[in-house]
Amino acid sequence: MPKKILIIDDEAAIRHTLRDILEYEKYEIDEAKDGQQGLDMLLINNYDVVLCDIKMPKMDGIEVLQKSTELGRENAFIMISAHGNIETAVECTKKGAFDFIEKPPDLNRLLVTIRNAMEKTKLVTETKTLKKKVPKTIDIIGDSQAIHDVKETIEKVAPTDARVMITGPNGSGKELVAKWLHEKSERSAHLLVEVNCAAIPSELIESELFGHEKGSFTSAIKQRIGKFELADKGTLFLDEIGDMSLSAQAKVLRALQEHKITRVGGDKEIKVDVRVVAATNKNLKEEIKNGNFREDLYHRLGVILIKVPPLNERKDDIPLLIEHFLEQIANDYGEPKKKIDSAAVKELQKNEWTGNIRELRNVIERLIIMSGKSITADDVKKHA
Repeated sequence: MPKKILIIDDEAAIRHTLRDILEYEKYEIDEAKDGQQGLDMLLINNYDVVLCDIKMPKMDGIEVLQKSTELGRENAFIMISAHGNIETAVECTKKGAFDFIEKPPDLNRLLVTIRNAMEKTKLVTETKTLKKKVPKTIDIIGDSQAIHDVKETIEKVAPTDARVMITGPNGSGKELVAKWLHEKSERSAHLLVEVNCAAIPSELIESELFGHEKGSFTSAIKQRIGKFELADKGTLFLDEIGDMSLSAQAKVLRALQEHKITRVGGDKEIKVDVRVVAATNKNLKEEIKNGNFREDLYHRLGVILIKVPPLNERKDDIPLLIEHFLEQIANDYGEPKKKIDSAAVKELQKNEWTGNIRELRNVIERLIIMSGKSITADDVKKHA
């Protein structure tokens, strides 16, 4: 896809000359004959670079740059002018311009500056994307003895490479415990790769975990790297491990024993350095008795056992969790934090939380939406 450049200049001859040069270099070009038209175009189109004259009628180039920045546009501006001096160049860069070039521009310098500006735009975009992908690991909220025990175990176990099995009902916070084990480990600079074993069909789980070679099965149109390889030097979180097929269990056991994997359809052994953290809402000892889970894999994975308690066993933590969710949801919505009456908190503590922390958060969000200035006990009775 060609890179887009907007040329804002009141001199038609300059615009046409720059267009001819830049289109020859395979850039897509738009033109604006004055600052106001240029700003209007910036608001409805995305440009990688803007070439902007400074002295123009209606709105000068520095004003275009300033207004564009105020409106949240992040285009790389290259300012061009026949009346430039050092003071002008300094002012432009202070206002956020990428560079300043005097007219008539030196062609080589202009092209190099445009390429550098393109690279900056690309880096800014990639950084924003990465920031969105970075998980925001929240704290484990609670003062109950059960939560203190969980936190204490994490502090002791995280710095080691010991494998951990996390148990607890759905919605109780097993994934959060896995994230904290990774964040507090020596592997935190590398990836935490998550696999929901219950969400992947049994015929695809091996490809998901170990990858596959091109042509290894009908839809394998290219080579794929598996989650074990992606998690190399980091942590692999196998959520709902109790739902994994026996065939995949055997391969996971081999990978844990030998620190090697083989892609589906391949014969090359690939070394992997991965810490495995597993989680389940099932009673694995019962699953072993029923022939659904390998006992040897259970003992490999369960070096350390962490039991996350259901919310009904830690109801004293509910007021803290409510305050946390009120603040978190207010931040998400960009609104002031809503107050809750003490009677409403007591009413919420009476509930049976079969969906645990996840259910409580959903209820708090519903109450924020459906209640008035503050959340009352009546709101809880009506909407919880």
